[in-house]
Amino acid sequence: MSETFLILTLICIVWGIVSMIAITSFLHKRGRKILFILINIMIFKYVHDYHQITTEENGKPGYWFYSFTIAMNLALLCAIIALVINYS
Repeated sequence: MSETFLILTLICIVWGIVSMIAITSFLHKRGRKILFILINIMIFKYVHDYHQITTEENGKPGYWFYSFTIAMNLALLCAIIALVINYS
């Protein structure tokens, strides 16, 4: 059973990576400098910048903001469930 949640965790992580790539691509097209070497550290700043820009342009956050947030939260939840199942 924990294998199912582990697979779901990996799927959510891939979903989050795709969202992260889309967010950095969006910011790069808007002229923001993206530090690809430090992307794991800077991703939360990039997500915040994406949220601000899309809110200013459209009045609400863009699709990729929600996509990244949901993917990372689901990955965390599935990982915790897999650990609880595995160790109980």
